[in-house]
Amino acid sequence: MATTTVRPIYEIASDIRAEWKKVYFGAAPYLDAMSELKEVTDMYYADDADSIIRYFLSNAATFRGPRAKEIKAELKSMIGVK
Repeated sequence: MATTTVRPIYEIASDIRAEWKKVYFGAAPYLDAMSELKEVTDMYYADDADSIIRYFLSNAATFRGPRAKEIKAELKSMIGVK
């Protein structure tokens, strides 16, 4: 049976920053918050990581390309969205 490891959210945020050169202003605060999170159960001030990821994804429509698709799929799997 294969084991899958879940990357820390801050690592995913770093990959997004490297890939997405002009981050959409609506996604930027959520990406900043994701840079401070490790797991989906973490909190960023009064917001939980799950909500932050959902808000990021809803504002990341202009984050496109094959790598963007992979990263978004990874984030969606973390929060249980297909």
